[in-house]
Amino acid sequence: MDWGTLVATASGGLLAVTGTVLADHLRHHHEDDRGLEERRRALYLDFIAAAGACHTRLREIAQHPATTAGRDTDSRAALNDAGIYEARERLYIDATTAVAGAGQSLFEHLRALQRAVAGGAAQDSAAFHEAYHPYLDSVWRYRVAVRRELEGRSLTPAAFGWQSWDGRDRCPNCRERAAEPGLGGGPAG
Repeated sequence: MDWGTLVATASGGLLAVTGTVLADHLRHHHEDDRGLEERRRALYLDFIAAAGACHTRLREIAQHPATTAGRDTDSRAALNDAGIYEARERLYIDATTAVAGAGQSLFEHLRALQRAVAGGAAQDSAAFHEAYHPYLDSVWRYRVAVRRELEGRSLTPAAFGWQSWDGRDRCPNCRERAAEPGLGGGPAG
């Protein structure tokens, strides 16, 4: 018996088995990574959609006068009905730290908007806009964090021809207020 042939055959078989196991492991690892990315993408979209649904409802409440008690109840229901609490919890579990942090900031600003609406702020009031613009800024910062994570790309306000994410530069109410006498933009009188 030639020991060289036996060792070569055994070594070749071992290399073939090792290569197959390694390839299978890498394939499963890649599938797991792709599955996690798809799950996160869906989660990130669910969260921003829930925030958007809540925001839309809060704007509707702010457009239609009602009693303060009714506004409080309606604005709290807007958070629950939109599913933002559940989406936020899922975000805490599966999101990266950067996206979870941006999501929490968005949620806190959404709650501030909810409190302003519950307190009676009408959509064209200064109180509404003082809560709305930080919320809008946090929405865009969340989007930027998600894009950076999922695609390695970012966005800037300049990409849209804007000065900032908060939208004050594009808001007719805020521009009008800034132009009023004594508020920084108009003639004093």
